[in-house]
Amino acid sequence: MPHKNRILDIEEIRVSCKDCTLAHLCLPHGLEQDDLEKLDAIVERSPPYHRGDHLYRSGEKSHALYAIRSGALKSYCITEQGDEQVLGFMLPGELTGMDGLAHGRHASASVALETSSVCELPLDQLTRLCEQLPGMHDRMMRIAGKEITTDQEMLILLGKHNAEERLASFLLNLSSRYKKRGLSADAFRLPMSRQDIGNYLGLAIETISRLFARFQDENILAVDRKLITIRDRQPLIAMLHACIIPSATPDL
Repeated sequence: MPHKNRILDIEEIRVSCKDCTLAHLCLPHGLEQDDLEKLDAIVERSPPYHRGDHLYRSGEKSHALYAIRSGALKSYCITEQGDEQVLGFMLPGELTGMDGLAHGRHASASVALETSSVCELPLDQLTRLCEQLPGMHDRMMRIAGKEITTDQEMLILLGKHNAEERLASFLLNLSSRYKKRGLSADAFRLPMSRQDIGNYLGLAIETISRLFARFQDENILAVDRKLITIRDRQPLIAMLHACIIPSATPDL
């Protein structure tokens, strides 16, 4: 059983799909040994991306999907008014790049929030692999379906819930995602800025800062810069009422 507070170490993330510590979250989940070897054969592993480096930008030709092995990424687009709109945050074991499947070009951009490594899956080879392996095809269909569901849940969150409910949902979602990775669900570091969180949730950065301060005063959270400790999750859950907690990413 993994230690609840262990830190995800880049050295622990093996380069082979069959040995990867994130295999239970990523594309290999549920594939047989022979199929895993076929998937591993098409994976390209590039050097790490550093903070501010882009995997791709909006309008660029789409040639691959990317499975995050370590670090964290931000997906965003530029509005007609020239403003940045944050679309989501990706953690290890999650996939990005599916926005380029519809028209062959990316509709958004993906940028590293910290030093990050990814497994690149060339689309032409991945398409052929899906044709050969029914299990892979089914896996991709489930991922696409979850991405659509995530978008719908986010629209509900932004349209029908107030500021505190949005932040509560965001924190509980991150808590759940870290738990799936064998990390602490109660103490985790935010790889994104307060400004990015506010942009994503449709809130001003002043509102985000005020809510973090209030949650800390009420002993719901302990906030130490980017380190968040959930002291009492019941008030966060109570804030949501019947709210569906959005996945925020295509959770694989």
